Amino acid sequence: MRPYVVTDGRAYPTRNTLDLVTLLIGAEDLPLTGLSPEKRGLMELCRPGALSVAEVAGHLSLPVSVVKVLIADLMDSGHIVTRAPIPSAQPSEARILQEVLDGLRSLL
Repeated sequence: MRPYVVTDGRAYPTRNTLDLVTLLIGAEDLPLTGLSPEKRGLMELCRPGALSVAEVAGHLSLPVSVVKVLIADLMDSGHIVTRAPIPSAQPSEARILQEVLDGLRSLL
């Protein structure tokens, strides 16, 4: 199926806040009736837990740009909630780690 059919002819999402690693969580309490097959499939993927935009695109075998349009529509209707990915831990300062190590050694 052509991407413009899936997105109702739109090339850009209504929101520009989606990244490949943005996590998607499907709302459990909203019905799926009236949604297109692609949107329904997206919701079924996201309801059990959180998936990234890239994972959803892979599961649906659709381009990421198309999936972003679908996600934005579902965000507008309240079916999808997004969360920023968990940031990677920042390395600690070597001085602090050395103080912790010295303190542990003094206890032994």
